[in-house]
Amino acid sequence: MQKLIRNIFRRSPDSFMVPPKSTGAHEEGSFAKSQFYPRFEEGLSAEKTANQSEMALSFYSWLHMVAPAFPVNADKIRILNEPSEFYETLVNKCSNAHTRITFSSLYLGTGDLEKALVETIKKRLVDLQGQLKVTLLFDHCRGSRGAINSRSMVAPLLQEHPSSVQVSLYHTVALRGFLRFILPQRFNEVVGLQHMKLYIFDDSLIISGANLSHDYFTNRQDRYIVIEDCADLADFYANLIQQVSEFSFNLLPNGSTTLHPSWSQACHPFEGDKQMFIEEARQRVRKSFFSSMSKTDNAAVKKKADTWVFPLIQMGQLEIHHDSEVTLGLLERSPTGSHVYLATGYFNLPKMYMDTILEKSKATFTVLTAHPSTNGFLNANGVAGGIPALYTQLAKEFFNKACKLQQQDRVEIKEYIRPGWTYHGKGLWLTLPGQKFPSLSLVGSPNFGSRSIDRDLETQIAVVTSNPSLQKRLQEERDRLYEKGIVATKSTFSKEERLVPFWVLCVSRLFRRLF
Repeated sequence: MQKLIRNIFRRSPDSFMVPPKSTGAHEEGSFAKSQFYPRFEEGLSAEKTANQSEMALSFYSWLHMVAPAFPVNADKIRILNEPSEFYETLVNKCSNAHTRITFSSLYLGTGDLEKALVETIKKRLVDLQGQLKVTLLFDHCRGSRGAINSRSMVAPLLQEHPSSVQVSLYHTVALRGFLRFILPQRFNEVVGLQHMKLYIFDDSLIISGANLSHDYFTNRQDRYIVIEDCADLADFYANLIQQVSEFSFNLLPNGSTTLHPSWSQACHPFEGDKQMFIEEARQRVRKSFFSSMSKTDNAAVKKKADTWVFPLIQMGQLEIHHDSEVTLGLLERSPTGSHVYLATGYFNLPKMYMDTILEKSKATFTVLTAHPSTNGFLNANGVAGGIPALYTQLAKEFFNKACKLQQQDRVEIKEYIRPGWTYHGKGLWLTLPGQKFPSLSLVGSPNFGSRSIDRDLETQIAVVTSNPSLQKRLQEERDRLYEKGIVATKSTFSKEERLVPFWVLCVSRLFRRLF
């Protein structure tokens, strides 16, 4: 525990993960185990009952020290299973929103389904005559790709309702100078992206790994969690999106962009001082994050809840390493007899995760990733067409290391196969010793890869619950995904169709941190 706290708060007093001194709430010295556990366990009555489920909540109580904590009603959490459900829910909620629609996504597609979604938002703006506020955050590079793109798709909203609509485009600070000049569209996206997937309607939230485009609405499998009537959590994420929007470009009705009014030209993403941008952006996110953490910390003492939601954020290029440290803490702390199910559409675990899984953790692991036939880059043009083979090589290296360390009986890889579909699901389910169902699940945008840690803006939530119904539903969600997984063995990677081209081997050595 002390090691985890030191890692999260390891930077200088001006860095993100050191709490503002003015709050006096979350300084490292205040997190002594003897100080924290009694008051939290009093709130849960964990010591007063022999209930195994509540003891599970006690196991996760350290999360209250490192993230905002939101008690939620387990009956208000709905798990969607299919892309069509995701799309139908988006349209339905847009049709019934009253005060706000707030989206954060990598991009908005340009097909008929996307056009219908925009039309639904437009109609709702007309119906409510200025009472509805629409806030959209996309990535600048991905959202500007092609002549018809995310920017052109939402232009009618801005043109017809300029006072009610805000569209922001995040531009990574790492894409600048000569690099920005030489990298063409699509290739410039490897440098860094806005990757958070959040969809807010009034006081309800959908968190997912899915973008807003045709494939994600039809035949690209992801995960989707709907949390209804969660005003504080929705406000937290709406505020986070607003903070990111302030150091992003604002899209204007005429299609051009400008810096946010509150952002200094000296901190321009690619023309201003790079370190100034990083420090100012980090401070804004940091202030918002710890303000929420201080409020929820006070509420946590008083609440008796069987389900908690902990938002985790990662912005590696802004020197914010929160989600990765908490994820690492979960992997390290999972005891003998527990089972971790980890899913990712793109298998590229960084060394710290691999070493923890294979050499430190005592838990059993089942990893689910995309088979080459369900990889989102299958049949892509040019160099991108080699990406499925790249992920095959990375999975093979992990498998071989597990065998070398004689961990193959404890660590298993499955490959998701579903004809006509691609696989984009990511997350984690943790079942503790003696339990039948998972008591924790991570869901959101990170793929547990190097990009998620070092390059992109990411967020996911840790859902911790002792509620039997929700635990069962989380397991059913997990089983639906894993039942389409085929166990990878040594022969899997020896098949002729799985042989990796030499040039891909070279790329995997030199550029694996870009994927």
